Amino acid sequence: MRSRRPWSRRISVTAVSATALVALAAPADAATPSGASTTATTAASVSTAAAAADVDYETWQKDVRAVMDQALPYLKQRIANPRPGEKQAIVLDIDNTALETDFGFSYPQPANTPVLEAAEYAQERGVALFFVTARPGIIYAPTAYNLDHAGYESSGLHVRGFFDLFKNVADYKTAQRVNIESKGYTIIANIGNSATDLSGGHAEKTYKLPDYDGQLS
Repeated sequence: MRSRRPWSRRISVTAVSATALVALAAPADAATPSGASTTATTAASVSTAAAAADVDYETWQKDVRAVMDQALPYLKQRIANPRPGEKQAIVLDIDNTALETDFGFSYPQPANTPVLEAAEYAQERGVALFFVTARPGIIYAPTAYNLDHAGYESSGLHVRGFFDLFKNVADYKTAQRVNIESKGYTIIANIGNSATDLSGGHAEKTYKLPDYDGQLS
């Protein structure tokens, strides 16, 4: 496991990112479509301090860990009990889910440790990892490289094509999960930090990481 940074960084989430990659990748939030997902959603409680205008890195990591500490026992149990002939998959958002997009100004961006730990547990046991992001296709290659460099073994990276840029983000992401299912996979978990990552169903369980009322991309 790659060593983590020993420092705590406070960022203003209203500031423009210092990297061209993040500037291109940061999706605009879209309204959640009608018809809420019937899958279970687990969210960690957000501390009052983290709800301020600035988000502290250590607080964010603590809140992410709280969610993943609930997700991992489920994943262990579900992975250990596959249905006959089942191909299991996990779907991950990228920005501030799989990667630490809004914390630090470097490329490749580091993995979000609590999420990577769960992903590594799953991929070591044959579970496929799919990434569904609102990032545009123009940065597919650097995004794929970044995920690999961070330690993820991707079975598929779904980015938005030109016409997808004009679609509702939640609808686009739901369609990508439908596409994954059409290849014979059972999506046992869908993990993201925005409602648009998780709405629309097509996952047995959903886990929402903190975005502090949209302050994180």
